[in-house]
Amino acid sequence: MDISIKEERNEAWRKALRESMKNKERVAIPRVKMPELDAAYRSRSYDEVNSGLSPERAAMEAKRCLDCPDPSCMNGCPVGVNIPKFIKHIERNEILEAAKVLKETSALPAVCGRVCPQEKQCESLCTHLKMKSKPVAIGYLERFAADYERETGSISVPQLAANNGIKIAVAGSGPAGLSFAGDMAKYGYSVTVFEALHEIGGVLKYGIPEFRLPNRIVDVEINILQKMGVQFITSCIVGKTLSYEDLHEQGFKGIFVASGAGLPNFMNIPGENLSGVLSSNEYLTRINLMGASREEAETPVFSGKNVAVIGGGNTAMDSVRTARRLGAEKAMIVYRRSEEEMPARLEEVKHAKEEGIIFLTLHNPVEYIGDERGRVKQMVLQKMQLGEPDASGRRRPVEIPGAVETIDADLVVVAIGVSPNPLIPSTFSGLNVSKWGTVMVNQDSLQTDLPDVYAGGDIVRGGATVILAMGDGRKAAAAMHGQLR
Repeated sequence: MDISIKEERNEAWRKALRESMKNKERVAIPRVKMPELDAAYRSRSYDEVNSGLSPERAAMEAKRCLDCPDPSCMNGCPVGVNIPKFIKHIERNEILEAAKVLKETSALPAVCGRVCPQEKQCESLCTHLKMKSKPVAIGYLERFAADYERETGSISVPQLAANNGIKIAVAGSGPAGLSFAGDMAKYGYSVTVFEALHEIGGVLKYGIPEFRLPNRIVDVEINILQKMGVQFITSCIVGKTLSYEDLHEQGFKGIFVASGAGLPNFMNIPGENLSGVLSSNEYLTRINLMGASREEAETPVFSGKNVAVIGGGNTAMDSVRTARRLGAEKAMIVYRRSEEEMPARLEEVKHAKEEGIIFLTLHNPVEYIGDERGRVKQMVLQKMQLGEPDASGRRRPVEIPGAVETIDADLVVVAIGVSPNPLIPSTFSGLNVSKWGTVMVNQDSLQTDLPDVYAGGDIVRGGATVILAMGDGRKAAAAMHGQLR
């Protein structure tokens, strides 16, 4: 169909929708609630917690969208999804068309609908908030459209430009790398993604548990990229297996570095080298990617009865909820600020509490105590209070003199952030690196000091969300395409 005719038809439909229901009626519709598994059951199961919307619930939620002339919600989407367009397709019961709209700008709609912090991005700018109403559940609807397409077996592949024969390399198959690869494939390039691990997906596979993001969902999104012509090579470490010079010799004209931030941070306190104190990276990777929670695992992970997770972000929530599922009788979050300052999604905190997780806020570990075998058995906690705001805008935690307590802990997972993977910055001669180890880039194009090398995601940001990494991938792809063209 001619594009102008299609747009004219859409405008006619939009007019009909506006006339069918007044904005006042749309605002009056209560926001949909996401169906969830029972907390008692799910706390011992790896089944996905959120069950997804039915077509009827999704259609009703779609009616809440006011189809604003200047949709502010789109300003909060790092990948630029045409939010009103895909939602109005759902309202018209054209769900496959909604999925196609999502794929125009997002390589991972089923992933984003599950793990992106919509409440801080697109939904935080919804016009409903100005009317003292809850925002449209954009994330739930995105998940619904992507899931519907997959479950009905009607998966579409985005339209691609003719192949131009130019080879592009991507280091890392996390959200930044996948997003970049998808856009470059659409532009007509021959894209090869090199992944250091044996599984494709990066942090989507090793960092996020199945009860929040099932691997089968990630695999479907990756399969679409493969159908678009993207090639994946696993167990290949750019910077070690292949050097910068090797990539040039193989004919790659552009390189996108998306190697992430896999270097865990620790607190450097006494006892941190005891057995049973490990990083969230190691803990989640061994369980999610290597099956270390299984009894027959060659390198099983110690489950622990009294498990303490240090930190207040999403990774901390993933770790402590995983510990609960592995049999912990007492699974605790230890966080030095108050709950209001926690960077974790509100939904994750809610789910954790429902599953019996204990929150020790305004506490900070200062020492781990081991037994005669060198295994952690207790930790000493310093009680804190909030002082003046620091550079992040959050109130600074301050020690309460003399206020310490010792509690039992036979497994400690440290989830206080990560630093960028240092391998590529140290082996790509000419890359400019910050004092934090992040790759320095032009903020407008994400181009590095090496003209053919671009970078994005955690290797540049030092730790961020899936959707911000995907936004970097899109930005870098557009800039590299412009340069090569």
